[in-house]
Amino acid sequence: MTILQTPSSTIASLPSFESLGVAEPLLRALRGADYHTPTSIQLQAIPPALAGRDVLGCAQTGTGKTAAFALPILQHLSSRPAPVHGTRPVRALILSPTRELASQIAASFERYGVHTGLRTTVVYGGVGIGPQAATLRRGIDVLVATPGRLADFLKQGLLSLEHVEVFVLDEADRMLDDGFLHEVRRIASRLPRKRQTLFFSATMPQAIRPLADQLLSDPVRVEATPVASTPDTVTQCVYFVDSKNKRALLSHLLDDGSITRAIVFTRTKRGADRTALHLTDANIGTEAIHGDKTQGARERALSRFREGRARILVATDLAARGIDIASISHVINFDLPEDPEAYVHRIGRTARAGASGRAISLCSHEERDRLASIEKLIRRRVPTVEHHPFAPTGAASVVSSAPARSAWRGPSRGNVRRSSWKT
Repeated sequence: MTILQTPSSTIASLPSFESLGVAEPLLRALRGADYHTPTSIQLQAIPPALAGRDVLGCAQTGTGKTAAFALPILQHLSSRPAPVHGTRPVRALILSPTRELASQIAASFERYGVHTGLRTTVVYGGVGIGPQAATLRRGIDVLVATPGRLADFLKQGLLSLEHVEVFVLDEADRMLDDGFLHEVRRIASRLPRKRQTLFFSATMPQAIRPLADQLLSDPVRVEATPVASTPDTVTQCVYFVDSKNKRALLSHLLDDGSITRAIVFTRTKRGADRTALHLTDANIGTEAIHGDKTQGARERALSRFREGRARILVATDLAARGIDIASISHVINFDLPEDPEAYVHRIGRTARAGASGRAISLCSHEERDRLASIEKLIRRRVPTVEHHPFAPTGAASVVSSAPARSAWRGPSRGNVRRSSWKT
């Protein structure tokens, strides 16, 4: 496996998409979208992908992974005619873990490929299969799909993958979640052996390596940032609080006018609904999104949030990698995730495209081990907010196994406790 990590001197010498070998129709689309300077992952991934190499890309969210694979695919397909075979066959397949992310990837392909004449469509579950099947019958070049819906098409004999030239597994680590791995392997078995395969993911856990070894052939590995790092443009902090006071603390935090647009992450679907109801009752414009919502309800919620008609979006980890909305000022972890890598994806919803943002975590006594796991993964301590009205009143409310973290100190003035870690 070839490993590429572009030094700053190289980045300085490759300041444009044109210097990477991107063709003029795509450059015109990029200029129209006001994209001029490639990101680190694009600088490293686009040249080997244009050369036909398999690529294993690791980069945190918000660093431009979609363009890193979309531009080479569009250039490859537009430079070679499709096989003569009636309607257009699917020549590029992109698998995405969520409906929202799949829709955004398809929109990116359409935006970048506006001058190529290539056709892109997206298929996902939660809606009727009939209209999607009709679109596929008319012929398309690029198919973006969630694994479950694509498996439905294959089972029913409504789709052939025999002409796929490029296969992309986006957010590959998420595909290891329950129900995805088996479907990904089954879909991959229907693909031609001779193809280009591109993996892109924010983290690279050990569990993903057998799948990568199975699907990739002598890949170039590119890393824009250290595995599981968090963006420097995100300011992180943690509030310690008893579980029963979390909603009150959340409402208190949202009194801050600097929180202009925020995603609040909960661990469960029920928790998302209850938190959204609590905020709505407090006259805070809020929408909720999770896997039990219909596709129409999810799209309406995202639309209201995107357009500013809802200030807060309460979500489960389903949405952690599927939301790409500009100007999200804050991410609030109402519940800390059980999987520490989910923390990286969550806070990556803010500070996108070079902006800055803030990530706030609410940590109860029961979540102390989760905080320790997160800090171990990201290799840094999350700073503690020392004063707030809902700090725990019991002794030693929060204990972490992370180095140099132990217990709460005693009370300070009045009913407000000062929290810090003994060293």
